Amino acid sequence: MKQNRRRECLSNSIPDSSGIGAKSLMGREPPQNLLPSKHDLPRLVLVLALASLVAWTCNFLFTSLLRSPSKPFCDTNFHSPDYFPDACEPCPSNGECNDGKLECLQGYQRHGNLCVEDGDISQSARKIVERVERHLCEGYAQFLCSGTGPMWVPEDVLWNHFQPVENVKVDNALHNYTKQRAVETMGKLLETRLNNSHGMKEFKCPDLLAVHYKPYTCCIRQWVSQHILVVLPICAMLVGCITLFWSIRRKLSMSRRVEELYDKVCEILEDNALTSKSANGECEPWFVASRLRDHLLLPRERKNPLLWRKVEELVQEDSRIDCYPKLVKGESKVVWEWQVEGSLSVSKMKKRRDASKTRINESMDLNQRQHPEVKTEPVEPLF
Repeated sequence: MKQNRRRECLSNSIPDSSGIGAKSLMGREPPQNLLPSKHDLPRLVLVLALASLVAWTCNFLFTSLLRSPSKPFCDTNFHSPDYFPDACEPCPSNGECNDGKLECLQGYQRHGNLCVEDGDISQSARKIVERVERHLCEGYAQFLCSGTGPMWVPEDVLWNHFQPVENVKVDNALHNYTKQRAVETMGKLLETRLNNSHGMKEFKCPDLLAVHYKPYTCCIRQWVSQHILVVLPICAMLVGCITLFWSIRRKLSMSRRVEELYDKVCEILEDNALTSKSANGECEPWFVASRLRDHLLLPRERKNPLLWRKVEELVQEDSRIDCYPKLVKGESKVVWEWQVEGSLSVSKMKKRRDASKTRINESMDLNQRQHPEVKTEPVEPLF
């Protein structure tokens, strides 16, 4: 109880800090040096007056000295002995001056005291020139390639390619001026001549410019015709090399095929001879050559008689094979018969040799697996 009473006494005795701060702010006065005093007021007025005077002086100097006063423009047709240059401004080029006023010519805009060319008109004239140039140069390029096409084009034909400026009528003065500017540019870019019969100007694309409009096929054809003495020997050499290559390749492939067929013939004849001996005469030891040919050759190879003729030449040169005619079923046939007993053909000898090599290699691998080598480590000698 005593402790609670002491706490209440202490809380009553301590004033509220927020209330004291608000009272102090409300009762505080502004500082005395916030506004100028009576002694400083004349000085402030004097400083403001001096600043205004300096600003007015600078403006006066800029307008009077740096900026010359606007003078009227001298008339375009004004020629007087009492003319003084300081009295008026000379009339700029591309403009007309009357009564001291400047008016720019058609196609020019005023910028200050000058007349500058209108950008829209120059751009429209440039587009017209590009369109006419493309039309003339494509036609002349066709004439250079095939001999057909326009070469010299009259001026009235070119007017059909002129398009009026946007939102401008065809008979408008602005459109006529644009066409005039385009014709002036075309006279500098293209070749011109005067047609004596009609008295009209004609235009032609320059040769150097028409080259860029030729198609690639035309350029290649013209280049070949100009260098025909060099192209013909090169083409003949290429054709000869290709023909020689294919003939050599065909001969090599035929020789390989002939050897393959010859080995098969020897193998078949030898097997037939061995079979006839084991069958005790039930099988004939000879073989009909034509049947053997039809059995070994492919259908597409039968159209080439040279292939089997080469095989027949090898068979006739072989002393182990006997070739003789025989009457088979009432028809005379050429038969082949193997004459050597106990001999092997080349193909069988190769097969036997390869088989023996493979058996030897397999036996060596098996022995190595069953009896692996024991590696002995070297022992250092003891001294």
